Amino acid sequence: MLREEFINAKRIVIKLGTNVLRNSEGEVAISRIYSFIEDMAKLVKQGKEVILVTSGAVGLGKKKLNLESTAEDGVKQACAAVGQSRLMSFYENGFGIYDVPIAQILLTEDDFSLRYRYLSLRTTLNKILEFGVVPIINQNDTVSTIEMNPMMSGMKVCFADNDKLSALVASELDADLLILLSDINGLYTANPKVDKNAELIKEVDCVTDEIMSLGTDASEGGRGGMRTKLEAAKLVTRFGGKVLIANGKIPFVINKIFEGEDIGTMFLPTSENLPDKKRWIGYATNIIGGLVVNEGAKKAILEQCSSLLPIGILNVVNDFNRGEVVSIMDENNIEFARGMVNYNSQECRRIVGSHSNNIEKILGYKNYDAVITRDNITGLLLSLIHISEPTRQEAIS
Repeated sequence: MLREEFINAKRIVIKLGTNVLRNSEGEVAISRIYSFIEDMAKLVKQGKEVILVTSGAVGLGKKKLNLESTAEDGVKQACAAVGQSRLMSFYENGFGIYDVPIAQILLTEDDFSLRYRYLSLRTTLNKILEFGVVPIINQNDTVSTIEMNPMMSGMKVCFADNDKLSALVASELDADLLILLSDINGLYTANPKVDKNAELIKEVDCVTDEIMSLGTDASEGGRGGMRTKLEAAKLVTRFGGKVLIANGKIPFVINKIFEGEDIGTMFLPTSENLPDKKRWIGYATNIIGGLVVNEGAKKAILEQCSSLLPIGILNVVNDFNRGEVVSIMDENNIEFARGMVNYNSQECRRIVGSHSNNIEKILGYKNYDAVITRDNITGLLLSLIHISEPTRQEAIS
């Protein structure tokens, strides 16, 4: 795809990682932050809609409190509370210079996983953009309970870092382009920090398993890493959006991107154009329950977009309620789809392997012939996520 076509975007989500917001000494990179602001304000003046997803609150709080570690319970949350106000002061002052209004949005996993909150958030963000305001979004580490709640230890959360959060925001708002700025030039054929022969990949047509294998974990001080950026790219390109991973330490990098300079790795949109509800089911929900299905059911779901009938279910993993989204796994416990269930886990256990005609006889009632209807299933063709059953101790704790 030509660079000019790639950057032709009206609605843009820009994510700033922790490592681009600080200098080599770990201090706030004030001049760099203000250069980001200048570039984003320029985009707004050009009539584009800009949504900023920013990291940095925990690091700023940690620095302010002179702490060496945030490992102790509650420390990271306290650092986030202290650092968030300082982080916003930079953005308030910077955007104020260009007379661009901003709004602070702090989000937790439930703001996406609970459908009614997800829809309310989308309405609010669209209205903020309509007013010409730049939403500044961060994970609300101060009140997020996922990491501190032992009951959630087996849960697959919808986001645990700002890479995935930015992808969910881009998905929710049907953004044209997501820009992920980190301290690396883009995606390489190998880890450039250990392999001097690694080459920058300029364009990716599809985020395949082979592409995912090139991802690495986060560097010190961050929570993302290349792998989470690839997961973000996989989601955004599935609904028809574009993604650019670039080095945020290049001076005025945002401006250079929109001037058409050949910077970073471009991820091209797929032709799938996943609908909003299927995006939400596949990527924006917290998952703790699951259904193990036979090979025939897996094939029918993936190749024929069929509903999941009880006769195709082999096992029920963990507990869940009717209307919740669960993982759909094959006989090797590999997740290949997700879906919204018409029956709770107790009901599912009673009708496992049964014909749909026998549901009413077994349960005394029947809501649907299918445990999950086809419109409420999203296939995850490239996913290799395992969800295991809890141990006895986990189940009673």
